[in-house]
Amino acid sequence: MPSISARINLFPESAISEMTALAAQCGAINLASGFPDFDPPEELLEAAERALRGGYNQYPDPTGSPGFRRALAAKQSRLMGLDIDPEAHITVTCGSTEAMLAALMVVCNPGDKVITFSPFYETYATDSILCAAQPVYVPLHPPDYTFDPAELRRSFQQGAKALVLCNPSNPTGRVFTRPELETIASMAQEYDAFVITDEVYEHIIYPPHRHTYITSLPGMFERTISCSSLSKTYAITGWRLGYIIAPPRLSEALHKVHVYLTIAAPAPLQEAAIVALNFPEAYYQQLQTDYTRRRDIFLDYLNRAGLKTNLPQGAHFVLADISPFDYQDDMLFCRWMAREIGVAGVPGSSFFYEPVRNLIRMSFAKSDSILVEAGERLLRLRERG
Repeated sequence: MPSISARINLFPESAISEMTALAAQCGAINLASGFPDFDPPEELLEAAERALRGGYNQYPDPTGSPGFRRALAAKQSRLMGLDIDPEAHITVTCGSTEAMLAALMVVCNPGDKVITFSPFYETYATDSILCAAQPVYVPLHPPDYTFDPAELRRSFQQGAKALVLCNPSNPTGRVFTRPELETIASMAQEYDAFVITDEVYEHIIYPPHRHTYITSLPGMFERTISCSSLSKTYAITGWRLGYIIAPPRLSEALHKVHVYLTIAAPAPLQEAAIVALNFPEAYYQQLQTDYTRRRDIFLDYLNRAGLKTNLPQGAHFVLADISPFDYQDDMLFCRWMAREIGVAGVPGSSFFYEPVRNLIRMSFAKSDSILVEAGERLLRLRERG
């Protein structure tokens, strides 16, 4: 038989998928995958039912249904402080996962360098490899996970074509400050590079931190591809509704790539999601309140269990230090914890370019009762430390 593509051997199996499968196998609480265990708002479910019966069951406009794009443009124009054109600036995708891959495919030629902050969400390096690009890693230094401008400059000096920015950051929960974003923007313009953002956690921010869209900074709209999705904001990760906001020149290329990748995002779900895009500001305030409560509940348990953590500024993940448990391999620890403690996390090494083996990532995008149950199980770690 002929051999398969050699590029498949250049990246590992997804650690998140492996730990999710193990959690199901052994009955552990799955804190490995970042999906909510609670339903979306009732108004959104009712809108989906109406859309399924309302004739929206065939291919929509590949770039996104007109109503969805108009509603999204109105919402993001208000948030970004930009005049987003629903026709010229928006591409609706099958989740932010497709959006990120399409963005890299549009800007990268084989061999181009792509800067990625480390730690990073596991698909970024894989996307670069699939595009035959070369990842260049810039470390985020603990405990605050800040970058060194000198290290970032050296990466740009290698001739980087683009920089991938996850803000708020998965897995660290870091919210980049405006001065940090201005530093990135200044270098992107100086070295004539694109910035590709992943902003799926734009509404999950913990006070006093604030989210700044780098595309809104002076000179950045023309060179930024802003990727996001509705998945986390409205608890609809299974709907696979993502989007890209970019200037017309880039949007035209993104439209072309998107059609060949997936043709279109689900038609009835786009129609239903218009309801969510028109939610009042009170919805987002409540979302912030709810996630702040979940974060505080879970971090209190981790502290009582003897696990040192960073304090997430945004998103719904936390990195916990497993050093007290004398495991040299974080994957082995995660497998043991799933089977013996009944809680599944993800080995931190799957997010770091550097040889980090003492951290695991867990998600607190769960109902209060599940977080309490997971926390009670994790307290048993004190017997093993």
